[in-house]
Amino acid sequence: MRVQVKGRPGSPVGQLVCGTFQCPVALGKNGVRAAADKRESDGCTPLGTYRILYGLYRPDRVAAPINTGVVWLPLTSAMGWGDAPHDPAYNSLVPVGYGASHERLWREDTAYDRLLVIGHNLPAVPGMGSAIFIHQLHAGKAFTAGCVALAAADFTAMLAQRPTQVCIQQ
Repeated sequence: MRVQVKGRPGSPVGQLVCGTFQCPVALGKNGVRAAADKRESDGCTPLGTYRILYGLYRPDRVAAPINTGVVWLPLTSAMGWGDAPHDPAYNSLVPVGYGASHERLWREDTAYDRLLVIGHNLPAVPGMGSAIFIHQLHAGKAFTAGCVALAAADFTAMLAQRPTQVCIQQ
């Protein structure tokens, strides 16, 4: 099943449709941008169609999602995501404390309690964007750094549709 996300350049608000389910989503603070023009830290969500590779969940807060068609791995406090454009581990899972810049995936907020890793910028091209996920919306946030974020209940409803890819479009 394909998740379709519709957004606009300059707008952090979008709409997600997956099967019979639809809901509002938060996008990058600068809206959507062609994947070829996507740059690290530009605040844009990349247009394109991407496979959903796997999911991560925080086992101290949520149970592993079941019957979703996605392989789920437990998140640990030692997991990070490489965001240093010229590092060999750019746009991939790295251990916290890794020598190059990286984002911690174990967060105080609930945004990454469940997240889907998508195939944007793989194999990684330096500077073309990293850590583009579908994740839960952090309470009080109206936009992301470039991800697609939706309310926790909406995330659950989307997973029930057994998504395999995401198509981000205008």
